[in-house]
Amino acid sequence: MLIALAVVGVTTLAVRSSAVPHALERNVTDFSKTSALAQTGNLPSNSTEASIANAPIVTEANAELARLWEADGSVRAGEASDLVILRRLSLALHGTIPSLEELRLFELDTSPDRINRWCVRLLQDNRFDDYFAERLARSYVGTEGGRFLVYRRDRFINWLTHQLRANRPYNEIVSAMISGTGVWTGQGEVNFLTNAFDDDEFNPNKITARTVRAFLGQRMDCAQCHDHPFDHWTQNDFEGIAAHFSQVRISPFGLTDDKSKEFIVDDGTTEDGRMVAPSVPFNPEWLSESEARRERLAAWVTHPSNVRFERATANHVWGLLFGRPYATDRPVDDLPDPGTDSRLAMLDLLGENFRENGYDLKHLIRVIVATDAFRMSSVPPETNGDEETPDNWSVFPLVRLRPEQVIGSMIQANNIRTVDQNSHLFIRALKFFRANDFVDEFGDPGAEELQDRAGTIPQALLRMNGELSRELTSMNPFFAPGRIAAIAPTPESQIETVYLCSLTRKPTPEELQHFQTMFEESGTGTAIEDLFWIMFNSPEFSWNH
Repeated sequence: MLIALAVVGVTTLAVRSSAVPHALERNVTDFSKTSALAQTGNLPSNSTEASIANAPIVTEANAELARLWEADGSVRAGEASDLVILRRLSLALHGTIPSLEELRLFELDTSPDRINRWCVRLLQDNRFDDYFAERLARSYVGTEGGRFLVYRRDRFINWLTHQLRANRPYNEIVSAMISGTGVWTGQGEVNFLTNAFDDDEFNPNKITARTVRAFLGQRMDCAQCHDHPFDHWTQNDFEGIAAHFSQVRISPFGLTDDKSKEFIVDDGTTEDGRMVAPSVPFNPEWLSESEARRERLAAWVTHPSNVRFERATANHVWGLLFGRPYATDRPVDDLPDPGTDSRLAMLDLLGENFRENGYDLKHLIRVIVATDAFRMSSVPPETNGDEETPDNWSVFPLVRLRPEQVIGSMIQANNIRTVDQNSHLFIRALKFFRANDFVDEFGDPGAEELQDRAGTIPQALLRMNGELSRELTSMNPFFAPGRIAAIAPTPESQIETVYLCSLTRKPTPEELQHFQTMFEESGTGTAIEDLFWIMFNSPEFSWNH
């Protein structure tokens, strides 16, 4: 099927490409000429709207960062360039580097607030909903396919994507997941619960541990068997929450609740087990008055006074944007209790603002992107000693790209125009099939995606010698190498365009001089292929910085 799509796609693409005005194609590879792009109607306005940068929450967040740096005696790094920040944004929100087409438009936007404006632009792109739904879902349902008869991960992702596209308040999204009923193929949110079926039996303990981790950012798993040895969680706390899920059952109408069913724990002390009533470890007044146990629990988890919910969300979203959660010394779902660590005051600020703005995830993202932490360079400032880089966001963290970011960036770099839902069917099919194969071979980090991970030799060999690398660097007239060779008039402009396509920056004078020599010795076609291969296998391409 892929071969058939390729034949049809290349043929149609050739027709489409031939219809592209030559002047427009030339301008995509040339920074200095902008008139053709302006004629496309895609040129962003330079007018400024009320900027998130002037919002009090951003001022407060930056003041909190400054307080940390002063307390630690840290020297903050310099500010990263706008192109570097745009690359970070695109990787975090779309899972790929920006296209050359987007870079041209970005350069034409000369407003001083363009990063914040482009953040809004990226959030309004359907690629954000698609990609962020997949990233968020990992903490809700993991990455495994599970039991196909009662669990459909694809339906859950599709449902979550539509919630993000509609900008549904996050507390409502979470409530729907906890209290959902119906058929898992029709009501996607139900799959949050059916994911907890093991051997035809619903496992309330599994969904309890996941609920507390994903939505409250804390771990009480071990309290399933005994009181937590290092924390205040007790076995009764765990069992009380699990009892809210104990009535879940599968019926001819899908997932429902059997209201006559009680939660019986087999603790070995009695023949018939011990009956446990639903309860919560703190503030039972937050439970709703609903007769449905899961609806009562959903109201407790998302209650406006439950600051654990908003802090956990702020920490998780921070992690998805930076590659590391704000609380860097612990897993994203293992926060300490509120008010016990003054170094995490940032989460209180962001969480409170998140709640006050209607649990709007996109607003939370805009606020975090507007802070000084996101604008910081990844290059540590020069110091007089051999001090390690402080872990307080005074330097942007270097984080290895995730597998889908690596392949997404390689495919995007191979295309002059943006690869999105409007791309040709062949391009989208190529990305879908190639990305899945690449991620399988590269290795998916799974649900523990925000933990540090090292690159492996097989991963490096895959990028160096894999079939996809060969295809993406070959001189195909329909993709970037061939286009650049045909349109860019000089070796200098060809080298600069390859750099922009792959690294989102221009070459330094030294780099330009070095590769000009390679172009003179190898000829244009071979040199462009080699340069793309070098870029794909460079450390700079493989890291978010």
